[in-house]
Amino acid sequence: MSSTSYYQRHIFFCLNQREGENACLQHDAQAAFDHCKQRVKAEKLAGKGGVRVNKAGCLDRCAGGPVAVVYPDAVWYSFVDNSDIDEIVERHLKHGEVVERLVLDDSVGR
Repeated sequence: MSSTSYYQRHIFFCLNQREGENACLQHDAQAAFDHCKQRVKAEKLAGKGGVRVNKAGCLDRCAGGPVAVVYPDAVWYSFVDNSDIDEIVERHLKHGEVVERLVLDDSVGR
């Protein structure tokens, strides 16, 4: 078994939906996911040794939604629009630099 990861980084977007309750999908998380996937491909970061963009169910951080988490770094982000996603792609996914202004506070839960 290989000791190296297939992907350098893996970003998961919460796309959970709850009827009548706060959830990431109600805050344009699907559009953010789609934009991130397109940007990662455009930057030629996708694939083995690069970046994987995935959908996730509830990540239990609803109060900070919409949210995404980057592994193996375990950095949680809250974002507002495509410019935030662009910054995460450029700085964190491409260059390994955490985008501090978008980091979700550890106290934020459901």
